[in-house]
Amino acid sequence: MIDWNLNLNTFVYLALMIFTGMAFGRLAKLCKLPNVTGYLVGGLVLGPSVLNLVPAEALAGFDLLSELALGFIAFSIGNEFKLSYFKRVGATPIVIAVLESLLAVVAVAGGLLIAGFELSFSLVLGSIAAATAPAATIMVIKQYRAKGPMTETLLSVVAIDDATALIFFSICVAVAGALNGKGGSLAQSLLPPMIEIFGAILLGFALGLLFLLPLRWFKKDGNRLALIFGFVMIGVGLAELLGLSSLLLCMAMGAALANFSKDVDHILKLTDAVTPPLFLLFFVTSGAELQLGVLPSIGLAGVLYVILRVAGKMGGASLGGVMCKAEPSVKKYLGLALVPQAGVAIGLSLAATRVVPEYGADIRAIILCATLIYEMVGPALSKLSLKKAGEIRE
Repeated sequence: MIDWNLNLNTFVYLALMIFTGMAFGRLAKLCKLPNVTGYLVGGLVLGPSVLNLVPAEALAGFDLLSELALGFIAFSIGNEFKLSYFKRVGATPIVIAVLESLLAVVAVAGGLLIAGFELSFSLVLGSIAAATAPAATIMVIKQYRAKGPMTETLLSVVAIDDATALIFFSICVAVAGALNGKGGSLAQSLLPPMIEIFGAILLGFALGLLFLLPLRWFKKDGNRLALIFGFVMIGVGLAELLGLSSLLLCMAMGAALANFSKDVDHILKLTDAVTPPLFLLFFVTSGAELQLGVLPSIGLAGVLYVILRVAGKMGGASLGGVMCKAEPSVKKYLGLALVPQAGVAIGLSLAATRVVPEYGADIRAIILCATLIYEMVGPALSKLSLKKAGEIRE
């Protein structure tokens, strides 16, 4: 690592990140890779792991941008949750989301047990395998304007995945805690995530309905854009204050708007016009926070985690597609688009250290390594799966 020690101010750092992201995004496009891969690589080069042009203390101040970007990403996903869609496809996305999460957990935990690792360690690390990061996948869909049955199902699955991941993590942590003599009952362990999930959905839906009122009075684009930012910000802020999932809350808000407002398409158009710089900064920041130094510490458990999680996701998605008689493209290629993993998994790894503190450092290192690998290859795999499904028309 080179320490340039430039001591620049926040605006110069942000400008440097935007220009670097644009340059690496163009390079990625020339290599026929998604722009988001370029943003992540550009951030990695700028960050502490390589050139250190944007030091760790500067990155710590960009959390606000990252939270806001994730709020907008979740809001845009929620806008796809129209009742007419679920009437058409039924429970297919829910079944697929449950099975791809479950099989990822089973594959990782089972593989670690077979390899001789402790049961509590295997359960806790395996439980984190359920989590999927929707941001990179959504960016790939937006860039290539992917459209079709697999894209529709994918959007729903990555949204539901946040809830299924929290539930499976809570179950596995409760079992691991009981094995170590530190846990309460399963019901006690499940109560906090259920409150987090359903509280976020209910509050987000209520905010979405509240959003409808000022839309009647404010018709100009500038005013409506201000309203969009205000409601996404208050959604993210309330989620943080109340300990709820900001992703689920903003998704629910977007879903309420999609089902009860005739202006939803116009609102999405306004949002898409102003969020690209925010998303670019989010992914460059994410890339800068990736740590190359943790790679040597991945070990056998890390290798098994990286491989078996992907196998479980693909197998579960395929099984769910077969059970629900989904489109052939969904059965074959959906699982490959579920590889990205980032923020939620890192958060769960921190929570896991309270249950199995003796393995906390190992779990943290493995998840950080896996995040680095998944974030680099995940967008390209998402593009490949959508292309194989015939839903990217270049």
